[in-house]
Amino acid sequence: MAVRTDNRLQDLPPVPVSCRRCAAEVLVRKSSWQQTSIQWNADATARCPQRREAEMLAKHTGGVFLACSDLRDTIDEAVESGALRVVDETVDVAP
Repeated sequence: MAVRTDNRLQDLPPVPVSCRRCAAEVLVRKSSWQQTSIQWNADATARCPQRREAEMLAKHTGGVFLACSDLRDTIDEAVESGALRVVDETVDVAP
């Protein structure tokens, strides 16, 4: 059986988005309105106050960092302005 190549990122690769609050730059890809992939690097992690706070709390509670509300708002604005496209709206789907 042949292994199928994963070419999802060829359709619409992640793009850099800088948070309007802390200037943390992450790579973002919106597959749909309900699904957003965010790739954090060390610099972005250090810049984001919500991420730092969550990591400090996680040491005590074992919690997981789910999202930064400021970055989420920035991503929404990037979609609204056309700087970030939603894959579902750009890829043709056969009926």
